Amino acid sequence: MTDDTADALVSVGWVLDRLDEFQRDDPSLRLLEVDIDPATYDRGHIPGATPVDWKADLQDSTTFDVPTTAAFEDLLGGLGVTADSTVVVYGDMRNWFAAHAYWLLTYYGHADVRLLDGGRDYWRARDAPLTTDVPSFTPRSYDAGPRNPAVRVDRPDVEAAMDRDVSLVDVRTPEEYRGEILAPPGWNEGVQRGGHIPGAVNVPWNRAVDADGRFKSGDALRAVYAEAGVDATEEVITYCRIGERSALTWFILHELLGYDDVRNYYGSWVEWGNTVGAPIERGQRADVRREE
Repeated sequence: MTDDTADALVSVGWVLDRLDEFQRDDPSLRLLEVDIDPATYDRGHIPGATPVDWKADLQDSTTFDVPTTAAFEDLLGGLGVTADSTVVVYGDMRNWFAAHAYWLLTYYGHADVRLLDGGRDYWRARDAPLTTDVPSFTPRSYDAGPRNPAVRVDRPDVEAAMDRDVSLVDVRTPEEYRGEILAPPGWNEGVQRGGHIPGAVNVPWNRAVDADGRFKSGDALRAVYAEAGVDATEEVITYCRIGERSALTWFILHELLGYDDVRNYYGSWVEWGNTVGAPIERGQRADVRREE
C-alpha cells in the first residue's frame, strides 16, 4: 500500500506525526499493541501504546468465544478508550493478532479503528522510537455497540454456505490445507483431523504481504485473490486455524479491497476439524479425498 493513510490502514509516518497525541491522557487517540507473546511488549514498544493480551483479553476462555459485551467494555474502558476514540492497533507476526483485535473491535461496532501497516517489525526496521515506559491513562466509560453479524460466521453458517455460491478461503499454509500437518510448526495443534472444508480454496495469508510485513499494493492484492477465483461480487468466508490469520485476510478483502460481503469464521479449523461428522477434504483441489 502507500506510505500514507488509507482509511483503515495507517503508515509509520502517520503514527509518528501523532506520537505526542498518543501519549496524552486524551481518549481521542489510543494505540494498542497485540502480540503472540505479551512479554514482547516489555522489550520495547511504541510510546503511548498499551498492551492487549490476545488470549486473556480477546477471548472468553470459558466459552472459547469472543469476550462478553461487559468484559469487552471493561477492557476498552480500562485502557482509556471511549466509543469515539480513534484506535490504532499493531503487533508482531505481521499483525496476525492485531488484525484479530481490529476485527473484534469492528464486530463490536467501534466506529474508528485502524491497523498500522507492517506492524511492530516494520516500526523497528524504520528505527522509529521505542520505550519500555508503560503509559497510564484515566479509565473511561466504554459503550460497545450491538454485535455486527456482517463480519462473522459460525459453523451452521458455513454448512449452509457450502450449498450456495460462496467462496471459502482457507488462509493457512498449504501443508495445513492438504492435511499433512495440523498446525504451523511449534504451535499447539488443538485439532484432531487435518484437511480443509470441502470446496475451500487455499490462499495463504502471507501471499498478501511483502517481506517487510507491509501489505502489497492494491493491484497486487487483487491479482492474488482473482487468481484463486475469489470474486469481489460474491459472498466470501475466510478461515484459518483459530481465526487470527483469517482476520488478517478478512481485513485485506473487506477493508483494503472493498469486497462487500466478507465474513470471518470465528471457530475456524479448531472447531470444524474437531466436530464429529463434519466433512473434510485432504490434498489439493484437483486431487482431493473427502471424508465424513
